Amino acid sequence: MAEIQSLARGLKIMELLAASTDAVSVTELADELGIDKSSASRLVQTLANHGYAEQDAQSRRYRLGPQIVRLSRSLLTRMPLRNEADPFLHNLVNRTGECAHLAILAQNQALYIDQVESPASLRVTTGVGTLAPLHCTALGKSLLAFSTEAVFPSELQAFTPRTITDAETLRRHLEQVRQQGYAVDDEEYDFGVRCVAAPVFDYRGKAVGAIGISGPAGRMTLERVAEFATVVREVSRNLSDRLSFNRA
Repeated sequence: MAEIQSLARGLKIMELLAASTDAVSVTELADELGIDKSSASRLVQTLANHGYAEQDAQSRRYRLGPQIVRLSRSLLTRMPLRNEADPFLHNLVNRTGECAHLAILAQNQALYIDQVESPASLRVTTGVGTLAPLHCTALGKSLLAFSTEAVFPSELQAFTPRTITDAETLRRHLEQVRQQGYAVDDEEYDFGVRCVAAPVFDYRGKAVGAIGISGPAGRMTLERVAEFATVVREVSRNLSDRLSFNRA
C-alpha cells in the first residue's frame, strides 16, 4: 500500500529528534531525509505548530515537543501490563526497600512504563517514559535475553568502565542471564547504582516485559544480589502467573 510521503517524513523527523541527545538543526534533518532545507523546515515547523516539536529560541534547533509526552502518558495508562503489575511493584518495594520498575521493549530499548519509589531518602528513580539501553541495564538485559524478537544492539556504548562493550562478551553474558533467570546491572549504566531484574511472560510464554529494582550500590551490595534476585524472580513469576490466569 502506498504511503503519504509528507506524513512519513514527519514521522521520521520525530524519530530523529527522539534519537538525538541534543537539539537538531534543520540542515541536519534535511540531510538525514535527503530533502532540501526549505522542505525540512516546513515539515518540522508543522510539527512544532501542533506541539510535537519545539524550537530553541536562541539556537533555532529543534527537539521533541510536549505533545509527545501527553500522548505517551495516555498510552502508558492504557497498557494492561502496567495495570496488572502495579501491586507487584508495590510488593517489591515493601520486601526490598528499593525502587521498583517495569519496562517493555520499544525501539530496541527498554521503555520504563511504571515505577514505585522507595521510601528511603536516598533512592534511585527513573521517570516513566524513559528509554534506556538494553546492554547495560538489568531490565534491558532481561528483555534482550528472553525476547523472541531478533534484537541485538548495533552499538554497545560505554557508560561506565563496567559496561559490556564487546558483542561476544555480551552474548555469553545473556546466556548466563537466561540460565539464572535474572539480570544484574553492576554499576554498568550509572556509577553507584545496582539493579536486579527478571522477565515477565504472558500466557503464551512470551516475554512481554521485565520487572526489577534499583538502588544505591552501598545498600544493594554484591553480597546481597542473590537475596534480591530471589525476591525479584518470585515476583516476576507471580506476575507472569497473573497474566496467564487472566487469559485462561
